[in-house]
Amino acid sequence: MFDQLTARLGRTLEALRGRGRITEDNIAAALREARMALLEADVALPVVKSFIEAVKTQALGAEVLASLTPGQAFIGILHQELVRLMGGAGVGLNLRVQPPAVILLAGLQGAGKTTSAAKLARWLIERERKRVLLVSTDVRRPAAMLQLETLAGQVGAEYFAADAQQAPVAIAQAALERARRAVLDVLIIDTAGRLHVDEALMAEVRAIDAAVPATERLFVVDAMAGQDAVNAARAFAQALALTGILLTKADGDARGGAALSVRQVTGAPILFLGVGEKTEALEPFDPARMASRILGMGDVVTLVEQVHRQVDAQEAARLTEKVVKGRGFDMLDLRGQLEQLQKMGGVGALMDKLPGAVKRGASSAEQGDRELRRQIAIINSMTPRERRHPGLIDGSRRRRIAAGSGVQVQDVNRLLKQFQEMQRVMKQMKGGGLRRLLGAFKGGLPPGFPPR
Repeated sequence: MFDQLTARLGRTLEALRGRGRITEDNIAAALREARMALLEADVALPVVKSFIEAVKTQALGAEVLASLTPGQAFIGILHQELVRLMGGAGVGLNLRVQPPAVILLAGLQGAGKTTSAAKLARWLIERERKRVLLVSTDVRRPAAMLQLETLAGQVGAEYFAADAQQAPVAIAQAALERARRAVLDVLIIDTAGRLHVDEALMAEVRAIDAAVPATERLFVVDAMAGQDAVNAARAFAQALALTGILLTKADGDARGGAALSVRQVTGAPILFLGVGEKTEALEPFDPARMASRILGMGDVVTLVEQVHRQVDAQEAARLTEKVVKGRGFDMLDLRGQLEQLQKMGGVGALMDKLPGAVKRGASSAEQGDRELRRQIAIINSMTPRERRHPGLIDGSRRRRIAAGSGVQVQDVNRLLKQFQEMQRVMKQMKGGGLRRLLGAFKGGLPPGFPPR
């Protein structure tokens, strides 16, 4: 989300390396670069002005410790101010209320409210062990009700079915009564949206909030909406006492400035990031970790948490046992490992959390993701027998596999060569060596991947 901002700030920090002290002269250029980086990232001008002034006040005359360079000291100041700009320490949802806690989602049409409602329900069920009821009050779009009902079934939440002829307020009140009778923990209300801000929309949201006092009022906003997101945020903040922001499509090719601006305009903290289309693609927002990622320092803590949460431990144990007993590593096993990596968001999502993202840029991540999809497609084009016994794949089979997966024969040859190298490594790692290797990876990355 912040790729452009990260790259530009990276060049800014490079300019300070090798200096012995941060002075007004050598920081002026760095501040100009930082200001341009924020403006290009679509951060609102008033936010940029206050941020740059705060950084300048702290940076000028700051003594550099003997073990640090001015660039590192400036990174520390930028990190501190970015954390403050994005809301300070993470606060999270307030669920310490008499059940059911009511979470009201508001925002414009197309921001992703319905999908976000399901993502949030899944997060509450899996991470907080809550029993969740979903309800849609969007009577203008019956398809939204059907969509939410389908998603509720996918994430394991209960769904309150309502008649589209009813008033939104009546639907919300009936859903709350149902949640109370069933002794459920959380009620998530998906409200209607419009293509633009209008008084009818605001009146409807206010009426629902008055009838069903919400514990949390989350503004759902598209990270790719730019300054339109800021204008919508200002209008919703005036209509509702917003308690948090859920930023969707944060994995898209967005400049990211909307996230910083919306937080400043509404005064409400960013609580969650939607980082993909799947219902598990929701991350709690941590300002300190995000500031580290913006500055190219990575976010290894989040990466470790993601590995432990998403990697299939049973699959890792199965693969370990199979190879330890000498039954061989085949294409089915390789596909399983590639799909594990894809489940974690692909190469790009992992690289974004590793230190040094400033220098690597987005191109290598995109190339890695394309290669990941290509390799899975090649394996899927093989017959079950070929996957179990790749040695059978001769020239004619390679041509058929290439045609079936939409790649060149050279791509098939490259994958088979990499696979042969993996097989060789696996044979050498029989016994305790392989068990220790896969234990370290938790079943995530296969040996030799990403491909060179």
